[in-house]
Order: sequence, then structure tokens, then C-alpha cells
Amino acid sequence: MTYSGSIHLRTKGYSDIIDLTRNVESIIAESGIREGIVCISAIGSTASITTMEFEPALVEDMKEKLEQLISSRERSRHSETWGDDNGFSHMRASLMGPGVTMPVSSGKLVRGTWQQIVYIDHDNRGRDRELFVQLVGES
Repeated sequence: MTYSGSIHLRTKGYSDIIDLTRNVESIIAESGIREGIVCISAIGSTASITTMEFEPALVEDMKEKLEQLISSRERSRHSETWGDDNGFSHMRASLMGPGVTMPVSSGKLVRGTWQQIVYIDHDNRGRDRELFVQLVGES
């Protein structure tokens, strides 16, 4: 059995980090799937999905580290070619990846106590975003 859903977000850009855990858990509950996997995917080339402890200090640490790894102020050929100044966002998203797959057991997302699913919008402006969530399993 498969079940698909979507999550709509309004983001701020510049590696804005948003906790998706409750949204994903709601889709799992709607699906009726008891045992299987859930795949959460960012639609677009300037965003990532990952897991982390979603708490304010770590969120700021993550943003700071992303800026150190791939600075938004650093020259990029993409930005020079297209004039959109978001080459850094494409590189960050490519390194982190567009999605995660996690297990579902007894109708619940299998995760650690402090492990949340987060969306990171790396673009250089706020946007309306859509994520695709798909479950495969059995009821």
C-alpha cells in the first residue's frame, strides 16, 4: 500500500530551519499504514530535509556552520551567470540532500527522543514551499 501527502510552508530563506515532525506524524496517522517507511522530499533545488534536535541553540549553530562551509557572500559562477545571487543555496542543498527516509512501526514514526525532521530553506529569500511525503507499507 502507498499513501502520499504534502506539506506547505512559508519560509524566510538563508537556511531557515523548520520542524516538520508533527506534520509528518499527522500524514502517517492519516495514511493508516502501520508498518513501512516514510519518505520526505523537498521539492526544489535550494532546500534540504534532515534530522536534528530542533532546539534554538542548535538551530543557530547549524545556520552558522552552513555559512562557514558555503558562505552566502562567496562568489559563485551560478550567481554571476543567472544574476540571482543564490549559488550558495544550491550548493548547500546538494551537499545535504533533498530528503530522508525513516521507518514507521505500529503506526508511529521511529525516531529518537530528541530527533526531529527538519526542512532547511537555503535560498536567499523567503518562499512558499511544498514538500512531498510518501509512505509505503501495510496497514
